[in-house]
Amino acid sequence: MPSIEGEYEPSTWGWVRDQVETYERTGGREANTLGNTGLPIIIITTRGNKSGKVRKTPLMRVEHGGEYALVASMGGAPKHPVWYRNLTSDPAAVMVQDGPEPFLADVRELDGDEKAVWWERAVSAFPPYAEYQQRTERVIPVFVARRREA
Repeated sequence: MPSIEGEYEPSTWGWVRDQVETYERTGGREANTLGNTGLPIIIITTRGNKSGKVRKTPLMRVEHGGEYALVASMGGAPKHPVWYRNLTSDPAAVMVQDGPEPFLADVRELDGDEKAVWWERAVSAFPPYAEYQQRTERVIPVFVARRREA
């Protein structure tokens, strides 16, 4: 099974910690939606850009053709989520888990027409993203994650 080396530091947010633990323990059979919305999530694993520790974050599942959008919305907050900095500082240290088997991924931040296409996919999968963008002055970043070739 692929992994990102280093010490794992669970989220300080209890619900995130609990969701990640349950999702991983059950191979994605449990804790695989956002609360009681029924909308699916994935888990991304990154390396902390300051601490160097392994971090795990549930994100909305936006999949197309085996690739995944990673939307740095943070609910429309004025700042990017911490995991955004983790991705931009070490884009080679990313793992995606959608179901029982995590995989190492190559990620890149999108812009222009490609971002617009993935943004529409993201809003279709999770309509509140549109509201989140209206709520903030920052442009919400979108990455695409693709399974790394062996």
